Amino acid sequence: MKTIIFDVDDTLYDQVIPFKKAIEKNFPNNNIDIDKLYEMSRRFSDEVFELTERGEMNLENMHIYRIQEAFKYFGTTISQEEARTFQKDYQNNQKEITLLPDIQDSFDFVSKQHITMGIVTNGPIEHQKNKIKQLGLEKWIQKSNMFISSEVGIAKPDVRLFELVQKKMNLVPSETYYIGDSFENDVVGASNAGWNTIWINRKNKKNSNKDVNPNFIVNEQNDIISVLKVIL
Repeated sequence: MKTIIFDVDDTLYDQVIPFKKAIEKNFPNNNIDIDKLYEMSRRFSDEVFELTERGEMNLENMHIYRIQEAFKYFGTTISQEEARTFQKDYQNNQKEITLLPDIQDSFDFVSKQHITMGIVTNGPIEHQKNKIKQLGLEKWIQKSNMFISSEVGIAKPDVRLFELVQKKMNLVPSETYYIGDSFENDVVGASNAGWNTIWINRKNKKNSNKDVNPNFIVNEQNDIISVLKVIL
């Protein structure tokens, strides 16, 4: 029996939207391309992700660090207080996130096929649980099939996380499909566990690991519903 597992951030919803609203509110005179600023903030966030997972850097410091460093990359300095206020607005905006239309259609389609679904996501427990609740994922996915890195103590792309999920959900690797936007965390991580992968590449990113290829790619030319129809 096939199983479909999803990432959350930038897979189920567009994470740039709440980020953009917070930037426009706090830095109205900003002339940096917001998509590029967001991309750099994620890069700096990933840089210290393991420190936050191990408790060596608290979340507030990580949030301040990533946006300060992102602005610094483009030659602009912001204060800690500006970074802190931005993060507060960013998190408030995340309380209004909604599923992307093609994702909601995909959930409905897979559900009608009576296919089991799951969630595997990196991030702080409460933060990710709030997103799961806001997106209404329990309508389609059982709580027992939702896995958050900081809750289980292992983060993507560590193959042990995928192996843990595989054991808990009694998955058959060759029948399991993982859908995510991060090439390194999602495609490489799931591939190393023997899972099939669907790379959500709406922003036309480059393949960061030429030794690994996703089974399917979702982009402007190929939507997720058409891929799922092929699989199922």
